[in-house]
Amino acid sequence: MILPFDLIIQIFVVICAVAAITVKDLLSAVMILGAYSFFMCLMWAQMGAVDVAFTEASVSAGIGTILCIAAIMKTTRRTKD
Repeated sequence: MILPFDLIIQIFVVICAVAAITVKDLLSAVMILGAYSFFMCLMWAQMGAVDVAFTEASVSAGIGTILCIAAIMKTTRRTKD
């Protein structure tokens, strides 16, 4: 394992997690969660779990993000916040 690379990925994972919780806009939260999944994919690949990394990239970062964005685009806001 490359220690500086692992630390940088872990910092990005924590930043994405906190940002996804604190952001008010749903579309921004979904995009940040997509980035979170991508960084988790990098972390799994760095640990040697390539099958888990591939599943994380395809399901969570790929299809999950696209489906959430499509669902948000189909809805409308009730109030202007």
